[in-house]
Amino acid sequence: MGILYIVATPIGNLEDISKRALRILSEADLILCEDTRMTKRLLDHYEIKTKTTAYHQHTKIEKVAEIARFLKEGKILALVSDAGTPGISDPGNKLIAEINGIDPDLLKSSPIPGPSALTAAASVAGFPMDRFVFLGFPPVKKKRKKFFEEAVGADYPAVFYESPHRIVKTLKEVALLTDRQITVCRELTKKFETIYRGSASDILVKLAPDEIRGEFVVILGNK
Repeated sequence: MGILYIVATPIGNLEDISKRALRILSEADLILCEDTRMTKRLLDHYEIKTKTTAYHQHTKIEKVAEIARFLKEGKILALVSDAGTPGISDPGNKLIAEINGIDPDLLKSSPIPGPSALTAAASVAGFPMDRFVFLGFPPVKKKRKKFFEEAVGADYPAVFYESPHRIVKTLKEVALLTDRQITVCRELTKKFETIYRGSASDILVKLAPDEIRGEFVVILGNK
């Protein structure tokens, strides 16, 4: 049987990748990418010529069956997301579950650990992070209020991601619910990395209009 490697890739700075990850990406028969265009930048940077194919949240079950067949043929596959560790707020774990559903004896997987926006933000949060809850992305429309009420009501720091298109709206919604301290991380590991601290209202004042770009990680501090 083949093997499916779950490979963590940089969240911004291309130097943040392990030698082992580079070796696996070079030796694999095929790399499964959330977005092949994003992964190509990394592969080109390190002159890796491995073939790629798309696997994302809209991938049909027929494609999963093809991936399962590759594993049955003994091929080495590597799964990567656009950035960070697959399976954390992306469909990586869905692929593992689907292959397991096709044939429980087929799946041999191995994690290649590395960068994650979640752990990177937690490391600089300034809150006790021995316990925390991770909530992924807030809903775009429905159930947003319930999402933020859950975050505010958590017994431990609550971590979630947000896009630049909704970060201001999100901070305003949090400000209506609590004045607790939060940490907002923007563009982690990249040139314009910025970490904001204060209440949601404080950070809305600090967040310049020209800085509302890139991905954000928000950590709501302890009660």
